Amino acid sequence: MAKAPLQTAEVVSADTPGMALRRQLRFWLIAALLLAFFLYLFSEILLPFVAGMALAYFLDPVADRLQKLGLSRIMATILILIGFILVLVIGLVILIPLLASQLSDFIAKMPDYLSRLQGLITSFDPQWIERRFGVNAEDLREGLNSLLASGVGFVTAIFSSIWSSGVALFSIASLFIVTPVVAFYMLLDWDRMVARVDSWVPRDHVHTVRQIATDINIATAGFVRGQGTLCLVLGIIYAAGLTLTGLNFGILIGLFAGLISFIPYVGSLVGLVLALGVAFVQFWPDWLMVLAVAVVFFVGQFIEGNILQPRLVGKSVGLHPVWLMFALFAFGALFGFVGLLIAVPAAAAIAVLVRFAISRYLDSPLYVGHSQDAAIKARKPAAGKADKAD
Repeated sequence: MAKAPLQTAEVVSADTPGMALRRQLRFWLIAALLLAFFLYLFSEILLPFVAGMALAYFLDPVADRLQKLGLSRIMATILILIGFILVLVIGLVILIPLLASQLSDFIAKMPDYLSRLQGLITSFDPQWIERRFGVNAEDLREGLNSLLASGVGFVTAIFSSIWSSGVALFSIASLFIVTPVVAFYMLLDWDRMVARVDSWVPRDHVHTVRQIATDINIATAGFVRGQGTLCLVLGIIYAAGLTLTGLNFGILIGLFAGLISFIPYVGSLVGLVLALGVAFVQFWPDWLMVLAVAVVFFVGQFIEGNILQPRLVGKSVGLHPVWLMFALFAFGALFGFVGLLIAVPAAAAIAVLVRFAISRYLDSPLYVGHSQDAAIKARKPAAGKADKAD
């Protein structure tokens, strides 16, 4: 009779880890759903706050280095934000009017460029095209019309979606006022906020959570800081190279290609197609100038792969390009422009969590099997006794 309570206690004790795991999964699932609902509900007003947090995260290592040099945290924060705002304002004063002029000119000339490019493609001997490729010239012309119309419609839809979901809902003044204020307070209190969140972690799991947080930070920092700097440098290289070739809209195409280079090969490929399209219309039949435009992107790819990528990003990111593109499309569709800003860190965090879950699964009886798991546990005490005997 006295053994029954012990057996009940053993059953309760055996069920405790499973029950704890279910409670944790339920808690984190509810937290994730609440976060997604919050982002969806307030996505139209989150842009300056998310931008301020991203700016603070980007500049936090600079503040830490200034602190090591002897500055206080508040002085380091003030100095960093003043310098950043000055650089941003100077850049906007110089670049924004130029980019706005090139963009409006590019949009106005796009129909003419497309028709001239189509004429160049279909101006070859129709009989030669039909003999060489087995395609009727008229069918090719109609196909090109449909393809170009679809491409223009897709690009227009993207820009209109971004505008309607983000920029149109805020005035430029509010964005440039709220974002620095949010960045200032986030950068000032960053270390204290991290310490406070760390103090909330259950002590039984604090080492595991810290390791996961460290992995997420490494992946996010490697992408946001490293890849962000890489995109900026690539945009400058492309813009300078295309401008030197004399290509129309060279700065616009170069910066655009550089800024979307966070998706491997997509930025350079899109920029190459746009630049070659404009080059064919502008320089034809001068093949050397068209080749010079292509060389700009080949040189940019060489610099990216052999110099910038190893130094700025390295192998710390671990984000597959397909997963990254899916995250951008998914978060952009769900949360608009704000979703595009949080897609990369969210993708990095999810990737780290999935890798952690897989590693736990590979060490669990569910994968190993109960018989093998029992054999491993049985071998461990035996090995310990053998060591003591030696």
